[in-house]
Amino acid sequence: MPERNLMPASSPARVNDFTVKIATVNGTGSASANTLLMKSIFRSGIPVMGKNYFPSNIQGLPTWYEIRVTRDGYVARSGHVDIMVAMNAETYARDVREVAPGGYLVYDSTWPRPALLKREDITVLGVPLARLCNENFNGVRTRILMKNICYAGVLAALLDLDVARVRELLAETYAKKPQLVESNMKAIQLGYDYAREHFSCPLPLHAAPMDRTSGHIMIDGNTAAALGCVYAGATVAAWYPITPSTSLMDAFKMFADRMRVDRESGRRNFAFIQAEDELAAVGMVIGAMWNGARAFTATSGPGISLMNEFLGLAYYAEVPAVIFDIQRVGPSTGMPTRTQQADLLLCAYASHGDTRHVCLYPANPEECFYMAVQAFDLAERLQTAVLVLSDLDIGMNDWMCRDLKWDDSYQPDRGKVLGKEEILKLEKLYRYFDKDGDGIGYRSMPGVHPKAAYFTRGSGHSQYGAYTEDSAEYQLVLDRLMKKWDTAKKLVPRAVIDATAGSKVGIVSLGSGDGAIHEAMHVLKEQGVGVDYMRVRAFPFSEDVEKFLAAHELLFVVEQNRDAQLRSLLTLETSVEKSKLRSLLHYSGLPISSAFIVEGVLAELAPPQQELKQGAANG
Repeated sequence: MPERNLMPASSPARVNDFTVKIATVNGTGSASANTLLMKSIFRSGIPVMGKNYFPSNIQGLPTWYEIRVTRDGYVARSGHVDIMVAMNAETYARDVREVAPGGYLVYDSTWPRPALLKREDITVLGVPLARLCNENFNGVRTRILMKNICYAGVLAALLDLDVARVRELLAETYAKKPQLVESNMKAIQLGYDYAREHFSCPLPLHAAPMDRTSGHIMIDGNTAAALGCVYAGATVAAWYPITPSTSLMDAFKMFADRMRVDRESGRRNFAFIQAEDELAAVGMVIGAMWNGARAFTATSGPGISLMNEFLGLAYYAEVPAVIFDIQRVGPSTGMPTRTQQADLLLCAYASHGDTRHVCLYPANPEECFYMAVQAFDLAERLQTAVLVLSDLDIGMNDWMCRDLKWDDSYQPDRGKVLGKEEILKLEKLYRYFDKDGDGIGYRSMPGVHPKAAYFTRGSGHSQYGAYTEDSAEYQLVLDRLMKKWDTAKKLVPRAVIDATAGSKVGIVSLGSGDGAIHEAMHVLKEQGVGVDYMRVRAFPFSEDVEKFLAAHELLFVVEQNRDAQLRSLLTLETSVEKSKLRSLLHYSGLPISSAFIVEGVLAELAPPQQELKQGAANG
């Protein structure tokens, strides 16, 4: 008989509103089972979110996968666990503690664990997964893999998932290996049948079909960004492998192999180069874009550190470049498979001397796709490096996003590029001369005409492109670069602002914290606290950022780093009063939850309210 610790029958039902966390060992094939579960829920029309917390080694250490089923379409961590599937004996104690009161723990009872039954406020469901797989499959490796698929069957029964839909997904996943469909389905059925026979299914926490996912897809940010690069016309990708950006480059090659190949000759119309390090990679990108190709690289914080020298060259020599920074936990090597937003200052002012770089801050995979295109257009329009700052949470986790749309009439914005006819009309090309008053000079492509040739240099140069060490000529160029920076403020994506609360209290944030903030605003509203919200989408800050900051008396700056880097940027680059800013800093490496924001806001607002109530009582 299975081990059980039953909760009272009065446990309240919660349909399509719960969190499942699965604790396994890295390298045991659990990713397939977890993805299968999440996709089956998504295809049932139920909004769902998946977060993978994995170690930075290849095999053997603990890993967790969190599935949040959310009828309201929330995309942030819930901050609690309703159902824990404990498949790793090394983390049993931790996993049991994490289950919320009234929740459920599923574990492999092939080896009884009496200690797990000590919590009387949860239901423990023992399933002999190893025994079931040992009796039905051959080979040690196969049995380990099938055990993880087997727990997916158990959850399918407990959550009332459609087994036929699970089979459809397996058939899609293993279309080229039909023998795997049958073996995986056998494992799922074993778990499903055991749970149906021994437990009361479904649980009070379960799924029920909805129609809330039509017009949406499940996609990770790295895949979306890679697709955006293809649609933007990128033909050169240079990189050095680093977590968590490698999958962006892998996805680009996959798409390019399908879409950047000449149908008649079979010739690839793209270059995909693994460089010896990150500095070489960005150098290749700068060289390719100087030659007229659309080129990019993807990296993370340590790679940006190495790229600093060439980023200064791109800024001063005014050569376009596109860099994706999929941020991870630092400093140094840090925790490569955890998420943060700790490269904000590094990217904004990368390199020595006076430099400022255009940065874009996507909040989800959907924006990764569109901002990839914007990054190339801005880089060429402004003749400078543009950095897209995603993070591991966006880049490597599965998000439910609206269908990606594309305008087939799109034409790349190449900026001020002179063609041959225009060059022939010139007396001479002065590369860094500000003819239009916007700080942006005219450029030519190599090989178009010798009349427009110029020397690209990172050393001191005049507005005419000649080498100089004259102080006045040098300063004239640097001042013009600041004029171009002012032009950039009008071209970058504007902030997203929600001022419907009409409050004097505002939240300011950027990137992947957006979902948690929207959920927190809903919770705060239910508690009678209304707040406005501004999500910054780019640096330099546009005029609407200044206006929002000026319009509010108290501003919570929510960000995922220790040193309040967004707050620092706001105080450096806007006229906001520092006394109005309050930092809510989340830097554990896990994605931020709404509860963290709600608690931080209420902790600041509650004392004055309490004093007001006390004053009224005394009066």
